[in-house]
Amino acid sequence: MTAHEDRLELHYGDPEAEARMRALSSPLRLRVLRLCAFESRTNKELAELLGMNPGTMLHHVRTLVQTGYLAAEPERTGAQGAREVPYRATGLSWRTSMPGGSPVLVETFLQQIQGVPDDELDVTWMGLKVNAAHREEFQQRLYELVNEFKERGPDADGDTYSFFSALHPDDNPPAAR
Repeated sequence: MTAHEDRLELHYGDPEAEARMRALSSPLRLRVLRLCAFESRTNKELAELLGMNPGTMLHHVRTLVQTGYLAAEPERTGAQGAREVPYRATGLSWRTSMPGGSPVLVETFLQQIQGVPDDELDVTWMGLKVNAAHREEFQQRLYELVNEFKERGPDADGDTYSFFSALHPDDNPPAAR
C-alpha cells in the first residue's frame, strides 16, 4: 500500500468533509487527539492537562466526537462519585488529508514543544537533492516506517513521544555558474 492509497481526502463542498476540516483546524483539538491516543481521558482531565475551562473543553471534545475523531467509552464513576465519560482517539486523523492542513500541524507542533528543555528536544533538519523517483521512494519508506510503528500499538512499558516530520520543496536554487 502506498502512502496515499489509504488516505481520507477531504474536499470543500462536502458538508461532512468541511466539518472534519473545521475539527482538525484547531491546534487545541489536535493536542486533545494526541492526549487521547494511548489512553482514555475525561473532559475534566483534558481541561486540566491543557489549562482550559471544562466547558470550553467540552465544546472541543464534542466537535471531535461528532466528526469521528474521538469516541466515547463506557461511563465510569470518578473519584468523588461523579459520572465521567472517558474519550479515546479513533485513529481517523492519522488517515485524514485535508487542503491547507499543514500550518495547523506546525502550530500544534510548536505548542507541543513549548517548554521542552533543549537537551530533551532532538531536531533534525536536512536538505536533500533528489529526483522525483527518489523523492517518492523517500516519502514512501518514511510513511511505511511511521505506519509500522503506529500499527504495532503502544508498548505497555513505554514512554510517550511525539514525532513531527515535514517534506517540502526547498527554495534553494542552484548557484549561478
